[in-house]
Amino acid sequence: MSKFEVVGGKRLKGELSPQGAKNEALQVICASLLTPEEVVIGNIPEILDVLKLIELLRGMGVRVERRAKGEYAFCARVLDFSYLATEDFYRKAASLRGSIMILGPLLARYGFGVIPKPGGDKIGRRRLDTHFLGFEKLGATFEYDEQKGCFRASAQQLRGTYMLLDEASVTGTANIIMAAVLAKGVTTIYNAACEPYIQQLCKMLNRMGARISGIASNLLTIEGVEALGGTRHACLPDMIEVGSYIGLAALTRSEITVKNVSIPDLGIIPNAFRKLGIRVEEREDDLYIPRQEHYLIENFIDGSILTVADAPWPGLTPDLLSVFLVVATQAKGSVLIHQKMFESRLFFVDKLIDMGAKIILCDPHRATVIGQNHESQLRATKMTSPDIRAGIALLIAALSAQGTSVIDNIDQIDRGYERIDEKLNAIGADIRRLE
Repeated sequence: MSKFEVVGGKRLKGELSPQGAKNEALQVICASLLTPEEVVIGNIPEILDVLKLIELLRGMGVRVERRAKGEYAFCARVLDFSYLATEDFYRKAASLRGSIMILGPLLARYGFGVIPKPGGDKIGRRRLDTHFLGFEKLGATFEYDEQKGCFRASAQQLRGTYMLLDEASVTGTANIIMAAVLAKGVTTIYNAACEPYIQQLCKMLNRMGARISGIASNLLTIEGVEALGGTRHACLPDMIEVGSYIGLAALTRSEITVKNVSIPDLGIIPNAFRKLGIRVEEREDDLYIPRQEHYLIENFIDGSILTVADAPWPGLTPDLLSVFLVVATQAKGSVLIHQKMFESRLFFVDKLIDMGAKIILCDPHRATVIGQNHESQLRATKMTSPDIRAGIALLIAALSAQGTSVIDNIDQIDRGYERIDEKLNAIGADIRRLE
């Protein structure tokens, strides 16, 4: 198991370029299963979760060619369905939550699919009901094999229908869209997720011949087509990495420019950081975060304490709340962090408290942070990364702390951030990767 040894307290300065969006890459790679023609996808982040999915598709018989860094060609002309019964398939699919999104394309094109109960971050209950209820609305039937721990789905012919999703699940919406594009008739999805990742998936599918309208809204209309063709696609910059760099600059009092971030697709992320008092300047398509010795948290207009809470898009993504929490530890003022969507994502705060942060964990969803205004620096310590987003928050904390910290289980960080140690060392950080 790898670990990071981090010497903190250093000011960073320079430019950082975000990788392609992980969550988008997982969706559009699965979408390549919908056609026998070649699909070329660029700006793919070469991180653990994405590479695992690519290997899973290879095992299924998809021809995969790496043409350049971050550019892959996929051709799912013929699939090997015997692979779906192998131990290798079960092991790889169960280790990756994004593997659930192969089910929609398989149902749409072949009328059959198998998926083990997927893994991923242990951040609380992450149910799959939205996926399965949507497939059932389209005419699929399911059975759960308790002995093998897998779901089997089948459908002679998917048929379009109206559905109101019980939650605006991003992966659920993506999976249902991919099933519906080849269904017979018209599918209407209300309360659909509308994140930029979903918008990108819909645009890609339309280029392949799908007929999807209502893109960027929570009401999608999909006219089923007979078949889809090939296309070229490029993933957006990863908004979570962009937000992580804003938080890093603030907590370490550094001067950082984040290049080519696709500002229109960041939503309220820059403004949410500004509410913590952090200066974020837009320079064409770059974000410039100047060095600040102090940043003052805003209160609400009525004088009450600021609450930073996650919400479905265009609200604040839950993947950044861990970063907001760690940044608030050295702000001037107090803030309530309300993680509504996952009940275990704040449990890493005990590690920040060990470092000297003033945090009250109110319940599994809420934490009150009393900022120290850089008057009491975080202390170096030894810690373990519990999930991707808590992992990057702990790395940011370690980079601001005085002394040398050790972070175990950094595979969790590698699942979401490509070569993060190399990128940060290039602008002045001191991070050593130890095997």
